[in-house]
Amino acid sequence: MTAPTRKMQIPNDWDRRGLPAWTYHSEKLFELERDHVFRTHWMIAGHVCDIPAEGDWIAFDMLGERAIVMRGQDGEIRAFHNLCRHRGARVVDGTGGHCRGALVCPFHGWVYNTDGSLRGVSRPESFGEFDKEKFGLKPVEMEIWKGFIFLRFLPGPQPSVAELFAPFEGDFDAYGSETLLPEGNVLWESTLPVNWKSVRDVDNEGYHVALAHPGLQDLYGRTYRDDAYTNGVSHSHAFFGDKPARLWSVKNYVALSPERPDLPEHLQKAWTYYGLFPTGVIAFTPEYANYYQDIPLSAGETLLKGRTYRMPAEDRQARAARYLAQRIDRETSEEDQQLSIWSNESMKSSAFEDFHLSDLEYGLKNHHDELRKILPVTRLAEAPPEDRIHQSNEELALALGRAG
Repeated sequence: MTAPTRKMQIPNDWDRRGLPAWTYHSEKLFELERDHVFRTHWMIAGHVCDIPAEGDWIAFDMLGERAIVMRGQDGEIRAFHNLCRHRGARVVDGTGGHCRGALVCPFHGWVYNTDGSLRGVSRPESFGEFDKEKFGLKPVEMEIWKGFIFLRFLPGPQPSVAELFAPFEGDFDAYGSETLLPEGNVLWESTLPVNWKSVRDVDNEGYHVALAHPGLQDLYGRTYRDDAYTNGVSHSHAFFGDKPARLWSVKNYVALSPERPDLPEHLQKAWTYYGLFPTGVIAFTPEYANYYQDIPLSAGETLLKGRTYRMPAEDRQARAARYLAQRIDRETSEEDQQLSIWSNESMKSSAFEDFHLSDLEYGLKNHHDELRKILPVTRLAEAPPEDRIHQSNEELALALGRAG
């Protein structure tokens, strides 16, 4: 079974070094990453099924930015900055909820319609001449693709999500991603004391699967493959059921996983992962889907978060298989988190002498290359003085621009 997607071409003479260790703990570099990577690239906020009813909303916070995604009374989904136009207070608090026709700022009582327009203010006579049309909630750039909701806080280098994921449109259609349903109210979060790149470094390669992930190795490790492309999109996939399983969870999952003749051959008995630079991943099994991504909190702390979804025609067998698949996935996540901590620790050691990457870690190298393009200062083996990192980045960008 092979997926009908572009195959990754690995050059014979590629640089096997990763990013230098200093980039994992520099506060000034983290400021550049905040402004030029995270605020200017697409982030996954959720799925349309998370806000099924008029007035439903979910929130998305990241590095000082606060967004609210809401289904209006007209049924349309919109995204806004979660800031009252009066004094900047949050108009909603929490990860999600429902409002009855309007949002009321808890600070001074300004009222907003579900389309973001300002309905009214308290004590309007105290503001003199006041044009309500100029004080609606500020919109956030949003794109809905195949049911998933993506946000971008500032204009950036990426094209539309639809263009980025175009090679995999058929896969998402086959999985019926637009018809997914919430699996309970599962928004999971976990905080790690690591730089966000250490989390990505682990997730962006399958070289470690055989040793570090007994469950995945038992399930599909023999067939696992990573593909990475120059536009920041990645695709990982593997097939299960080709050999008898040993572990209890895997053995029972393989036995219960339902046949999916509705799926094309390359998605049957398959686990697939679709990555979006800088940190987003959407994953599918025959039973369920999820997304996860890493949200940096600081140079040394990262929030891992995601949501889980089920297929609409789930029966008892599929539900049991989904439970086991999620158990395997949860164990894998815990193993990866420990690896991320160990990897991040090494970046401050005097003995660390750069990466030396395998061909099987080309996805990791590809992710580092995307960062090098955006922030040229990360090409420097030795760290500039902290107070010169911004200036060094600008100088290198200008020099590279002149070089063509």
